[in-house]
Amino acid sequence: MNRPRHFLDLDAIEAQELRGILDRAAAFKKALAGNGHDQPLAGKTLAMIFEKPSTRTRVSFEVAMAALGGRAITLNADEMQLGRGESIADTARVLSRYVDIIMLRAKHHGDLLELAENASVPVINGLTDRSHPCQIVADLMTFEEHRGPVTGRIIAWVGDSNNVAVSWIHAAARARFELRLASPEPFGPPEGVVAWARGEGAEIVTTAELESAVGGADCIVTDTWVSMNSTNLAEREALLPAYQVDERVMALAKPGALFMHCLPATRGKEVSASVIDGPQSVVWDEAENRAHAQKSILAWCLE
Repeated sequence: MNRPRHFLDLDAIEAQELRGILDRAAAFKKALAGNGHDQPLAGKTLAMIFEKPSTRTRVSFEVAMAALGGRAITLNADEMQLGRGESIADTARVLSRYVDIIMLRAKHHGDLLELAENASVPVINGLTDRSHPCQIVADLMTFEEHRGPVTGRIIAWVGDSNNVAVSWIHAAARARFELRLASPEPFGPPEGVVAWARGEGAEIVTTAELESAVGGADCIVTDTWVSMNSTNLAEREALLPAYQVDERVMALAKPGALFMHCLPATRGKEVSASVIDGPQSVVWDEAENRAHAQKSILAWCLE
């Protein structure tokens, strides 16, 4: 029996496969704007397990499955036997008998890996404390809609180098763009992830200097200061205000540089209202493209 085709992290996907996922996401969006697209997942069922709250992930996956002819079932972990002590492995085995594919939004990355190890159907990472690959597919799609191929471009990440930043690092190794990460020292990216990406030939710059990271960038990306499982809240409040993306920071990038944020955002913290609501912001396009990215990921897993 063949192993299911999981979508767990971008470092586990080859460059040509990521390219195919991006191209197919764009094709799905184009078809929707026309006469609609085929429904290759007709008769298929997605089970979505949420250990963490969600807006974009839940709605985009439900919309994606419906658009492709399938259906989605939403399961909150605290309403399942999983929340009463049933193991992740047993949950994986049971759900695999009912559904065609599983998406997990997990508190801990190890739970995702255990689910995938024991499932006989594909498993998708809907976000963990380690990474958020579905978001980055939508982000890359959004960048290319506005600026063309991302290969060879400069992306600057500003602030806490969290789980979303880790997926940007993975993407830099696969899509071949320069990634600069500006973070205060306690909140820099995991050294092992950076070392892996550089070993894959990626151009990764890590620095505490905001100005050098964003200078000449094609796109600036940030996220909330307090992410899932975050600690050291007082230290974050003390160090991260210097990394707010405001009009001064955007002016250091290339003229017309894009601004991205995976949302939800806190105006006046990691980003000023004038930037996120300004003409360089593409955050609503990112959010919209989550649905098209999910369609492509689902189709890729079930091919």
